[in-house]
Amino acid sequence: MDHFELKNGVLHAEDVALTAIAEAVGTPVYVYSRATLERHARVFAEGLAGVPDKHIAFAVKSNPNLAVLRVLAREGYGADVVSGGEMDRALAAGMPAADIVFSGVGKTAAEMKAACAVGLGQFNLESEEEGVELAEIAAQMGVKATATLRVNPDVDAGTHAKISTGKAENKFGVAYDQAAAIYARLSALEGLNLRGLALHIGSQITSLEPSRAAFAKMGGLMRELRAAGFTVSHMDLGGGLGVPYQIGAQLPGPAEYGAMVAEVTGDWGATIMFEPGRVITGNAGVLLTEVIRVKPGVTAPFVVVDAAMNDLVRPAMYDAWHDFAAVRPTGERMVANIVGPICESSDTFAMGRDIDVVAAGDLGVFRTAGAYGATMANTYNSRPLVPEVMVDGDKWAIVAERIEPATILAAEHVPDWLR
Repeated sequence: MDHFELKNGVLHAEDVALTAIAEAVGTPVYVYSRATLERHARVFAEGLAGVPDKHIAFAVKSNPNLAVLRVLAREGYGADVVSGGEMDRALAAGMPAADIVFSGVGKTAAEMKAACAVGLGQFNLESEEEGVELAEIAAQMGVKATATLRVNPDVDAGTHAKISTGKAENKFGVAYDQAAAIYARLSALEGLNLRGLALHIGSQITSLEPSRAAFAKMGGLMRELRAAGFTVSHMDLGGGLGVPYQIGAQLPGPAEYGAMVAEVTGDWGATIMFEPGRVITGNAGVLLTEVIRVKPGVTAPFVVVDAAMNDLVRPAMYDAWHDFAAVRPTGERMVANIVGPICESSDTFAMGRDIDVVAAGDLGVFRTAGAYGATMANTYNSRPLVPEVMVDGDKWAIVAERIEPATILAAEHVPDWLR
């Protein structure tokens, strides 16, 4: 459920007409619903009621907007970060350092030092080499870095190849059959407090069975390590629970996911950690856009909108589906191709799609755009960087400014020898 609904024939975000936002801010623009964010955060936490000892860390990469993070911090969420910049955002949003988990395969020495300096809660180590480097840094700083070892369970999540992370050929984690030996060696290092294991098999997972298999496999490794005398008090199960991008799609929700986790981990006696991302923010945002013109096509007309692949790259990168709806629907339908203005054939949102009838000057939205939308935006074709707005009941505010090409141009310099 989200809070984007028709009221008096106009699509609203909570109690604010999207037409009002478009008139004041311009398009394209991302619009987030605070009520939806809060609801999704609570529903996910409630779904884990059967897991007695848990820690929830929002995957900041899915939506790092400071206002979004502040809402989730107030809901008691920690943060899963993959860069020093994301760590700084989480801290600025009020998330305690102790509740932040640092993931990612390429942590630099500078990032590790900064994280140790603020008392970061946990590092998810991606390799033995990383663990050795972190231990040295922590020892030099006179601290112990708390960590888990990320293991690649070689389980196919059944998702898009570019967001699959748990197969043997993926870059993430250490090989399952080498994990016990690596864990033993890292446990002996003075600067590390190695307390558990971590995994993450992919994003937009639409079936619980791959996760169930991966969790069970990791449970076996946990028992093996404990039998050998090692401490395994924490298990980070990652995130990846999918959301319905198409109206009517039926996917497992937090309650079903939580019941499965409780069943698999019930006898583990460990703190279970989670890294939800899009399941919290996906349906909490839309990308509001204006139709530039409708251009005749060979098989269907092209609806050219002012949003482009630089604003929402998921369709171009992942062949992803985002439902499109008119802000003032008439009830009439048309079959059309929805495209943006960028000089790339990949700047295509939909082909042969049954949509609301729209014409030049009409407003429309791409739904379920609150995750991996603005965070992946760029300025290709020297376009502005898309702004973001948050709605709270009948109030709204710009939470990220539109960065114009002139501002970006001003940051570039021509060297003297080219003048």
